[in-house]
Amino acid sequence: MGIIDPANERVVVTGGAGFLGSAVLRRLRAHGWLEVFVAHHADYELTEEADIVRLLDEARPSIVIHLAAVVGGIGANRASPGRFFYENLLMGVQLMEQARRFGVKKFVGLGTICAYPKCTPVPFREDDLWNGYPEETNAPYGLAKKMLLVQGQAYHQQYGFNAIHLLPVNLYGPGDNFAEDRSHVIPALIKKCLDARDLGLAEVVAWGDGSPTREFLYVDDAAEAIVLATERYDEPDPVNIGAGWEISIRELVERIAALCQFRGRIVWDTSQPNGQPRRSVETGRAERAFGFRATTDFETGLRRTIEWYEARRRQARPRHLATW
Repeated sequence: MGIIDPANERVVVTGGAGFLGSAVLRRLRAHGWLEVFVAHHADYELTEEADIVRLLDEARPSIVIHLAAVVGGIGANRASPGRFFYENLLMGVQLMEQARRFGVKKFVGLGTICAYPKCTPVPFREDDLWNGYPEETNAPYGLAKKMLLVQGQAYHQQYGFNAIHLLPVNLYGPGDNFAEDRSHVIPALIKKCLDARDLGLAEVVAWGDGSPTREFLYVDDAAEAIVLATERYDEPDPVNIGAGWEISIRELVERIAALCQFRGRIVWDTSQPNGQPRRSVETGRAERAFGFRATTDFETGLRRTIEWYEARRRQARPRHLATW
């Protein structure tokens, strides 16, 4: 397609009301996209083929950005591996097939760093994606998303269909999901530390032993990468989306505790899994292919996330009426 002129295209964004989707919508507006159709889950059940057909028939997009997913942290993945596999695979496979049939010009698919093999050398390079099986607790989710890469490449080969596949690292930022049963590590730790601080608790319990490393990308940076790739990238090869650094879970907990002003003990529950030993990606392909480089400093991003969540907590507190 070459570089896309946003003024001449109509895009459908699935998952547009979610954490990442909301950020992508902001970046699309900033880039001058005028015709954006948000596929809300309440209106379209993307595991149902009839709803997908209705969505494409009503929206008539030239581009689809597929962000909708069933996601969660280690606990959620352990509790619902079948659901995470089935629903993520079904949504993506059916949406891409129907997009092809409807003559959509470009399909932007979001994969996951969880698709990489468990013991991939750090930094993860896109060419290592098939060199082993993913970490067990995330494998059903990671493999479901990985099949969309296979599908996109197969469709590119047989039909000339323009499907791209992006592999973001763990995201964080204002608007993240802080629900205890579905949150990822950063919002989960922020909530634990603030709860413990406000309740005067002496300790916070963290899973594992703190040794694994993770890479985190601020949500607005991730959204910018997705929009740049939508506008500028047309190859079937997958592309890492990250910040290019890693931090141990132990250091992450200590940093979040300090920013939340929790001064108690951190207790490590080693009966719980660590997850993948290390995660950090090589980001050169994204910079070369469509000019993306992360710009948000990690501490700045953490402070913004904590401030956003604390503001939400204050708004949610009940206001007791005085009695006389």
